[in-house]
Amino acid sequence: MSVITIVLADDHPIVRQGLRAVLEAEADFRVLGEASDGLMALAAVERLKPKVLVLDLLMPHLNGIAVLRQVARHFSATHVVILSMHHDESYVHQAFQHGAVAYVLKDASADELVCAVRAAACGGRYLSAPLSERALEIYAQKNQNTPPDPFETLTDREQEVLHLGAEGCSSADIAERLFISPRTVETHRANLMHKLGLQSQTDLVRYALRRGIISLDS
Repeated sequence: MSVITIVLADDHPIVRQGLRAVLEAEADFRVLGEASDGLMALAAVERLKPKVLVLDLLMPHLNGIAVLRQVARHFSATHVVILSMHHDESYVHQAFQHGAVAYVLKDASADELVCAVRAAACGGRYLSAPLSERALEIYAQKNQNTPPDPFETLTDREQEVLHLGAEGCSSADIAERLFISPRTVETHRANLMHKLGLQSQTDLVRYALRRGIISLDS
């Protein structure tokens, strides 16, 4: 029997505990590790190389979409299942656009999550009810003619600095978390502010809130 290896990434310990119990009830599932923020999730994927990453969209230090983007780019052998409270098709479309293979709502049944993990491990695709492929196609068609999104021009490191900066971390704090120098942090900050047309820390926080990069609870 082939074992499906999994990493869980959610900032709520009780949620991770419940997810682990559900998944480890399956004889062929093995949870290799957990992460409570986006940077930890990336580190866990790099270290443990799981077949599947179960990932919340709203994570501290680096949000789920940014994590997803980096996993798809650098760790393509890991398939990502998004587990989210967001029903809005824009979130779902964004997740699939950046490499997710499954999207499960947090109010879904345990069986749905198990099915999604199995589908992801096989390279398949899974959408939690009441989401539908057709709805995603319609949403994507509506957005084909929209102007390019400046956010998509940010590098991985610029996205990390954006998220941590919006959370109120100083350049020294960010440098320590990302293992780079404060001067490099300032360079990334200046570049991302220019790309996004932002002028101040207040602009940065407002932008991050509007994009769902951070929440008021962060």
